[in-house]
Amino acid sequence: MDKFFHSVTLDADRCLGCTNCIKRCPTEAIRVRDGKASIISERCIDCGECIRICPHHAKKPVYDHFSMLKEFKYNIALPAPSLYGQFNNLDDIDIVLSGLKRMGFDDVFEVSAAAELVSDATRIYMAQKNIKKPVISSACPAVVRLIRVRFPDLCDKVLPLKAPMEVAADIARKRAREKHPELKDEEIGIFFISPCAAKVTDIKAPIGTEKSSVSGVLAISSVFAELASQMGKVETVEPLSESGIIGISWGGIGGESSALLREQYLAADGIENVIRVLEELEDEKFTDLDFIELNACAGGCLGGVLTVENPYVARARLKRLRKYLPVSCSHVEKDEIPEEMKWTEELEFAPVMELSSDIGKAMEMMNRIDEISAELPGLDCGSCGAPSCRCLAEDVVRGEAHLTDCVFILRKRVQTAASALSSIGINHIGKEDEEQ
Repeated sequence: MDKFFHSVTLDADRCLGCTNCIKRCPTEAIRVRDGKASIISERCIDCGECIRICPHHAKKPVYDHFSMLKEFKYNIALPAPSLYGQFNNLDDIDIVLSGLKRMGFDDVFEVSAAAELVSDATRIYMAQKNIKKPVISSACPAVVRLIRVRFPDLCDKVLPLKAPMEVAADIARKRAREKHPELKDEEIGIFFISPCAAKVTDIKAPIGTEKSSVSGVLAISSVFAELASQMGKVETVEPLSESGIIGISWGGIGGESSALLREQYLAADGIENVIRVLEELEDEKFTDLDFIELNACAGGCLGGVLTVENPYVARARLKRLRKYLPVSCSHVEKDEIPEEMKWTEELEFAPVMELSSDIGKAMEMMNRIDEISAELPGLDCGSCGAPSCRCLAEDVVRGEAHLTDCVFILRKRVQTAASALSSIGINHIGKEDEEQ
């Protein structure tokens, strides 16, 4: 897979260079040069914040098209729990699942059912000795990528378990082979119906595992209208649901944490709040916590950029829906974590922000950045196309920008030049007067 595959893309034709996006990017991955935004690929974590903030819709999410189902003989839908919050007056999850089968899927398996298994496995993991607490959830791929590029000291605190999407895909594939032994692995298509773009990146360039078990990702927004139509045509509702309150609660912020049945936890949503928590965690300010749940999107997965409903409305709908459900329907069979649920690769720091691999050269560049930063006004206005004055200084040192990209520096130099020219003009006129 492409090491730097990204599900967040830029439509340069729509971009007006307004600089809204550069101020909100959590990894300072966006610059505006020559009136157009550009994304620094190795820094982008696909959180989708730029998609949310761009007033001109120049940032676009990439996801798979429904026509991709034609590539497989047998297709399975993996609906995210946040999908259920998109529908008004929903009181039976099986209606949604039956609607998915009417759309063309041969089978469905709920990600919320897999989430209950992950909750079980997390409780087992937390009970182990010698683990570094607090443990940080690995469910949000944007947060995991943020930690990998910006918070290297926290990499060993991330929960080394697969996200519910991957666990659901493994189970769904296994069941399909048991039901239809004649099917080959490559003939089974498994499609996650996602609320966010980061999940697309997670299957194309996964972290924690060499290869994703998911074949493709469909956006909730792209299937919503057709699914709603098919739900209205369901005559016989199939009993397909296998999840309860714990699994459905994963759709919103705090759902994963509450499932651990522990009081010492923290749940934060929204990328800016997530960064604040990680910074304080890095400074060792949280000494009494066991678990930290972080979601890049405000409201958790319900606030993803690929959803259609207001996240707060969707959260209220999920809360009502839970009234009709048992606490949990899926459990880990033995009191140990199944091997197939564990990460096969450790989370390693990705030094995408380092100035140079040569320490001596990096120190020289750092000193030069400090010198240039002292010359700049420190307003962090973004007019230069960089998110902050220090970022501009770094870009200058890297050879990717000029000091005069700063409008204040440019104005000062223009004024200096104008004064010099004016002085030369006055002196010249004075000499002419003397000669006369």
